[in-house]
Formats: sequence, C-alpha cells, structure tokens
Amino acid sequence: MVPLRTDGNPVFDAGICNRGANASGEKLRASFPVMGTAALQLLEAQLQDQRKEHEEEVDILKDQLEALREKMEKQQEAFLQTLQLSPEAQVEFGIQQEITRLTNENLDLKELLEKLEKNERKLKKQLKIYMKKVQDYEASLSFAANQDSVQTEKRPCANELTRQVAVQRKEKEFQGMLEYYKEDEPLLIRNLITDLKPQTLSATVPCLPAYLLYMCIRHADYINDDRKVHSLLTSTINGIKKVLKKHNDDFEMTSFWLANTCRLLHCLKQYSGDSGFMTQNTAKQNEHCLKNFDLTEYRQVLSDLSIQIYQQLIKIAEGVLQPMIVSAVLENESIQGLSGVKPMGYRKRTSSTGDSDNTYSLEAIVRQLNTFHSVMCDQGLDPEIIQQVVKQLFYMINAVALNNLLLRKDVCSWSTGMQLRFNISQLEEWLRGKNLLPSGAAETMEPLIQAAQLLQLKKKTSEDAEAICSLCTSLTTQQIVKILNLYTPVNEFEERVTVAFIRNIQAHLQERNDPPQLLLDFKYMFPVFFPFTPSSLTMDSIHIPASLSLEFLNKV
Repeated sequence: MVPLRTDGNPVFDAGICNRGANASGEKLRASFPVMGTAALQLLEAQLQDQRKEHEEEVDILKDQLEALREKMEKQQEAFLQTLQLSPEAQVEFGIQQEITRLTNENLDLKELLEKLEKNERKLKKQLKIYMKKVQDYEASLSFAANQDSVQTEKRPCANELTRQVAVQRKEKEFQGMLEYYKEDEPLLIRNLITDLKPQTLSATVPCLPAYLLYMCIRHADYINDDRKVHSLLTSTINGIKKVLKKHNDDFEMTSFWLANTCRLLHCLKQYSGDSGFMTQNTAKQNEHCLKNFDLTEYRQVLSDLSIQIYQQLIKIAEGVLQPMIVSAVLENESIQGLSGVKPMGYRKRTSSTGDSDNTYSLEAIVRQLNTFHSVMCDQGLDPEIIQQVVKQLFYMINAVALNNLLLRKDVCSWSTGMQLRFNISQLEEWLRGKNLLPSGAAETMEPLIQAAQLLQLKKKTSEDAEAICSLCTSLTTQQIVKILNLYTPVNEFEERVTVAFIRNIQAHLQERNDPPQLLLDFKYMFPVFFPFTPSSLTMDSIHIPASLSLEFLNKV
C-alpha cells in the first residue's frame, strides 16, 4: 500500500522506486532465462527511461498542483476580503478583479497575434519564393517539352506517341487590384511619389499614379485590412507633401501632383459605393467599388491637400508672370507708330526701370501662358481647375497693370490707353483660342479695360462726365479721380483735365458709396472648388510601365 501525506497526496520514495526497478530487472531475468544478457540490458534501459519519464511527469503535475493551490488560496483570501467589505465596495472590487483578468488575457492574445502575424509574413515570403520557383520550373519544363517536340518531329513516326505535352497555366482574369506586402510600402511610395519625375509618364495615361494608388487601396479594402488602408493613405499624403516642399518653385511638378491628388479624390468618390457619385459608372466600374471601408474622412483630407497644392501652383505662376506685366502691358509698343505720341516730357522713356534687360513684350506673356496651359492639359488636370487657374492669373495681370497705371504719370495718356486696349484684346483672343472664355478670366480685366477707355474719352463737358460715370462702373471713385489727375496731354494742342471737370465727376459719383480703395490687392485669391469629375477608365485596363520599377506589385 502506498503511504499518504497529511494533505492526502501519495508519498514518492526514490528508494522504493529503485528497489522496484531492481525487482523488475530480477523478474525479467527470472522470466526470460533463455534471453541473452544484451537483450536483458536493453529491456532494463527501456524500463529506466520509462521510470525517468514518469518521474518528470510527476514533477510537472506537482508543480501544476502547487500553482493551483496557490491560486485557490489567493482566491479564498480575496473572497474573505470581499465578505468584510460593503456591498458597493464588493462590486467595485469584483470589477477590478475582472478588469485585471481581462487585461492579462488581452495581453496574452495580443502577444499570440503578433507571433501569428510574424509567422504569416514569413510564410507569405516563402510562398512567394516557392511560386517563383514553380513558375521557373514550369517554364523550363515547357521549354524542354518544346525542344523534345522539335526533335520528335525529326524522328520516325513511331516515336510520335511518346511526345510530351506542356500544360499551360491559364491566366486569371485581372480584377483591377494591386497587391503588395506591407514591408514594400516605403518602396511603393518612393517609386510612385517621392522619386517620380513627370517626364517618365509623358506617354502613359494621365494621372497614372492616382489610379495605381487606388488599385492598391482597393485590394487592402478587398482583404478587409484597415491598418493597411490607413497606412497607405497616410504615407501617400505625406509623400506628396514632401515632394511639394522639395519642388516649391516647380510649376510642372506642382501641376502634376495637383492633377493626381484630384484624380485620387475623384476615384475615392466614384468607387465609394455612394449612389450620388455612381450615376455615370458602367456595370464594370461598379464592380470596382470599395466593399468594406468608408473613406469619407480621407476624402476631406485629400480635398484640403488639393487646395494647398492649387495655392502653391498659383504662387509659382504669379512669380513667373509678375515681372513681365508692367513692361509688356503698359510700356511695350505693340502698335507701331505710337512712340511719337507719348506724353510731353516722357518721349525718351522706354521702361519704368530704364534697363533693357527687364523689358518684355506681350508675346512673352502669351508664350508663358501657352506653356502653363499645355503643361496642365498634358498632365490631365481637370478643365474646370484649369479655368480657375487662368482666371486667377488674369486677375493678377489686371491688378498689377492697373496699380502701376494709378501710380505713374508717364503712362496716363491717350496713347497708353490705345496701346492698353490693343494688348487686352490680344489676351482676350488667347482666351478665345483656348476655349477659356467661360472661365470668367476676361471679366477680371474689366477695370483695366475701363481705365484704357477713360484715357481715350473726351474730358471737357458735363456730357463727357456723365459718359465717364456710366462707363467706368468697375473703377472706384478714387481710381477715376486719380487717373484724371495723372492724365498728361500727348502734345501742346491737347488741354489738361480741368479741376472743374474732376469736381463734376466727383459730384456725379457721390451716390455710389464706393469703398475708399485706390490700389487693388494683386495677391487676392478667388475661392477654389473641385467639381467631381468621374473617369471613364476601368481599373483592369490600366497598364503599369516598366519604367516605374513596380515589379513587386501583384495583379489580382
């Protein structure tokens, strides 16, 4: 009989176990007298191994039993403590115990999840390597089979039955999604955003980076990976900001990312599943909609980013055009023969600076506008945004030219008014040729047009004053009076504007209640809006050029 301890557990004596093992060995020798010594020694060794295993199992069970006993004692102590507490304190104590337990379980599960994710990434890498090996092996088999078939054709017909046939893998239908591994995300952002040059995509679909980014987002949505969606969109936005900061004076680069940011914004709307954005979708395009996530908040972030890029684009373009405006619009002689009718005392003056290196013709402004327009069109910028850019630039041309006119006596003359009207007509013709008249750019030039007409009108009688007041509706009272005060006759036969005539003008304009404004704010910027412009392209029709080095993307 096995002796028991006071706690009821059996007492294990090593001496007893050894005597048992020795006895077992003696019984084996007695039971198998015929067996050799080697066989008996083998059986004894196996018996010893089993005994060690049993002892180890007993030790493990003892440890588990001890751990359970300690846990039970702690629970008994906690139970006794709770009995001494008030009912409210008992509830609070129980909640704390439950929170502690759940926290520990959560940490254990989190650690397990991290291990599983690490193992998953490892297995995916291995799977990718093995798939590559399988494809290479299949390709080699196919090549060998083709070689065998060629050789078989040269052999007698009896060998034709032994010809091997290569099994070709059938390509899966491309669903317009791109898969990438999480560790490849920095490489994706670098190749598709931060290191990308617009010139490398000149022969591809406009706004290709935006389409490729959406295809990656769509796959992350397809596998229901919210972390991947969040990480990719955040990295995309930060990457675009980094590029714009680095190229803050590059019109082409800024226009390129304005077009792509707007297109990505349009894609997130067009394929959001919102019926209001799907009215022009085809059945195929509706299959490419997001299934699991609502990215409305990211659409707002992209909209704000688009506004920032637009403002940077305007700032760059204005910085290029502004030094040209005064020389090209006010001073340059576009109409031959007007140099002889300049105001008295200013006929030898050709520019405001007197430096011929800073003189520009109106053709220079037109060429620059052509460059801006062709860049924006080639990069796929929405026509509505192009119209807003042109309108903003024409406003700046009007403001800078008018402000200089209001501050310079040498250009306030009849000849300047005629020259100015001709130059403005050339700019209007450019708008007409580019189908940009609906943009409202021509209307922003109205104050300058009226200033040119004011310089050409008669300024003597009361009827002249009434005509000026009815015509110059886009000029303030201060601006009209200032131009009349600065007006200089072109020759000795032309009379100056009298004080009485100017007072007559002021009397007529008293009822206007114009703001006391003389100069225009040439830095003023019209509010920008980005109308929704869906694309007719389907995601499965987009080709990835090799120049982008995106071989790590897998078509799905």
